[in-house]
Amino acid sequence: MAELRLDLDVRLPDDLPASLPLVPLRRGVLLPWGVMPMAVGRRRSRAALDAAGDYILVGVQSAPAEDPGPQQILPIATLGRIIRKEVPDKGPVRIVVQGIARVRLGEMMRAEPYLEPRFEAIVAPWPKTAEADATDATLRQSVRDAASTFGAGIPVDSVLKRVTDTASLLDAIAAFVDAPHDWKRTILLTLDPMARADRVLQKLAEMKEVLDAQQTIRDRVKSNGREAMLRQQLAAIQQELGQDDSDDDLALIKDKLAGLALPDKVQAAVDRELRRLERIPAQSPERNVAMDWLDRLSSLPWNVTSAGDTDLDSLEEALDKSHHGLDDVKRQVVEHLAVRMLAGTGRADVLLLLGPPGVGKTSIGEAIAGATGRELVRIALGGVRDEAELRGHRRTYIGARPGRVIEGLRQAGTSDPIFLLDEVDKLGRGVMGDPASALLELLDPEQNHSFVDRYLEVPFDLSKVLFIATANDMSQVPGPLRDRMEIIEIAGYTPAEKATIARDHLLEKLAANAGLDERAVALTDDAIADAIAGWTREAGVRQLQRVLGKVFRAAAVRKARGGDDAALHVDVDDLPTYLGRRKFHAQAHEGPSRPGVATGLAWTPVGGDVLTIEASTLPGKGQLVLTGQLGDVMKESARAALTYVLAHGPVLGLSGGLGDRDVHIHVPAGAVPKDGPSAGVTMFTALASLLTDRSVRSDVAMTGEATLRGRVLPVGGIKAKVLAAHRRGLTRIILPKANEPDLEDVPQETRDALEFVLVDHMSQVLDAALEPGPEPAATVSATPPSADAGWSAA
Repeated sequence: MAELRLDLDVRLPDDLPASLPLVPLRRGVLLPWGVMPMAVGRRRSRAALDAAGDYILVGVQSAPAEDPGPQQILPIATLGRIIRKEVPDKGPVRIVVQGIARVRLGEMMRAEPYLEPRFEAIVAPWPKTAEADATDATLRQSVRDAASTFGAGIPVDSVLKRVTDTASLLDAIAAFVDAPHDWKRTILLTLDPMARADRVLQKLAEMKEVLDAQQTIRDRVKSNGREAMLRQQLAAIQQELGQDDSDDDLALIKDKLAGLALPDKVQAAVDRELRRLERIPAQSPERNVAMDWLDRLSSLPWNVTSAGDTDLDSLEEALDKSHHGLDDVKRQVVEHLAVRMLAGTGRADVLLLLGPPGVGKTSIGEAIAGATGRELVRIALGGVRDEAELRGHRRTYIGARPGRVIEGLRQAGTSDPIFLLDEVDKLGRGVMGDPASALLELLDPEQNHSFVDRYLEVPFDLSKVLFIATANDMSQVPGPLRDRMEIIEIAGYTPAEKATIARDHLLEKLAANAGLDERAVALTDDAIADAIAGWTREAGVRQLQRVLGKVFRAAAVRKARGGDDAALHVDVDDLPTYLGRRKFHAQAHEGPSRPGVATGLAWTPVGGDVLTIEASTLPGKGQLVLTGQLGDVMKESARAALTYVLAHGPVLGLSGGLGDRDVHIHVPAGAVPKDGPSAGVTMFTALASLLTDRSVRSDVAMTGEATLRGRVLPVGGIKAKVLAAHRRGLTRIILPKANEPDLEDVPQETRDALEFVLVDHMSQVLDAALEPGPEPAATVSATPPSADAGWSAA
């Protein structure tokens, strides 16, 4: 076909007949002012073309059908003028039809051999209102904005100038728009011109958004292309001039490496990497990995030290000033530095500070760093589950980096800092490895002079580092790791030591935290002592710091409200005003009050503790019942104690065996798990007290492991247990004789306030623990339980 031209003189003929042949469209919609080429091949449609003159009706099928009837045609159709017609020898007839007007179909005059309905033109003029005028202006502007989307050959400007009727302009624009069939059918059926205008404006707005988005994408592509081209040109120019940004960075790294006295193995690895870097293209990702490796290597403190000649007397004085007590820790630090001063180098000492929370384990590292002038690197190990956190990731992984040890050295800027490995007993174990095992090389004095981080893959000397680890529970530290450290136990402080720490260290810190001068609060010595006894019960001083902090906060509130500048005087009677009701009383431990109750001493990760063991009998079959969430070792201690008591009944004054009665042993605080052999002597004493009807002295506490032969074996945690007994007001302590050397760790003032009874057999325990009673009848025989007595632990 020849090129189609849009006729802008669309007029409704005056001499139209009342009915015309109709051609239904299977696809597409012909709108007024629209031009549509059609291929007509169906029987009725060919017959309609043969019968038609210049004008024909073009309808829309309401449903798919090969030969639609009158019921399958929409009631609104388009009057069209045939502007071109071609009848080939074979195939469908090709015509071009231009829409003239929207018509409403009426009575069907014939259905065979073609459809011929009556029709009437629908005339809906554009209203004469201000809203309509504004809509017309908006429509014409929107058409201009979206003109580039209508396609070539459509004279948008001519249509806007010559089509003055807005209702006709809406149909013309809708015909030009490349829109789905359903949308154009909706436009055909929308008779109200204002409603039709809303739909056309919405479609034009969508077309404008798409146009803007396409333009934005084209601009971005153009800009990126231009930037890429400029970068290529710049790279070419720099290459011609022998310049390159990466070459500049590499030159800086080379200068840094040249100024370092690297070990031979490290220097060989660096030279090898530099030679490989020269063969890597500038655009290769491997070049960035190699550059990052060299940069991190050059930033490490190779042979850089910060510790100079240290005056040992000044060091001891500084440590004594910052921390009260902790003599073993201070002695180890002084010895370490003395060896360094004389030998220049040596094994890397690894100290493990073991003790309950609040005794100053972490702060001692900070004090040592301040006293020696070294940098402090703190590594919190609590919850670490990935060994790569310590040893680093291999360079083959994306985002690889060195471990915390090497990163700590880089940040410290020195090869001899103090490493504080905090909470080493809180290390986890996950699918990524065991961090505790990763510490074996790090803390081994025989190996850490050549520690290899997985990222660096070259050895680094850690023998100059002073390692200080902290832990609360030694049982959670693996044996091989424990073997690499020198353990210094910090069991806790006596009330006198706590008062000294509060006066010399805590008050100044609390005043600064509250924004006050230390003289703003005048705490008497009796008030500090009473606060320790009545509001705290701990091994350390953390709770004491919180308690005294309330007093300083009260002073801060008074000052902030405009109170006088006089110091807040606090004595014993004033403490409840600031601290609330008293939590602990001097006679809080009432001691055993009836036969079958004994007081024992236990060790916990948070310090020593006092526990009560209760025994009672009840009707039964001679069985042993155990409650209180006891572990296997503690259950076995109870069975051994009962066996010994029944086997030595005549000596103990028993009138016979259990007979038809059960023995029930309970350890209060049933929600707390308990285990260990230390309660063996206490369980024996409680059973002997129950079965002989003699009460245990109220001022006695005891610890020790008991055997079936009555021997008392040594146990651990003596210092923590003795301090706990002293805090609870107990005055007589029964200990295994083998633990006598451990009493040297107990402060002298505590030893002077207590009476210690050292025993190596359980017969000695009863003499020191039980109240006086009738002499045992030596002729009375005790019947030990048989092997098949059927004891069970509940």
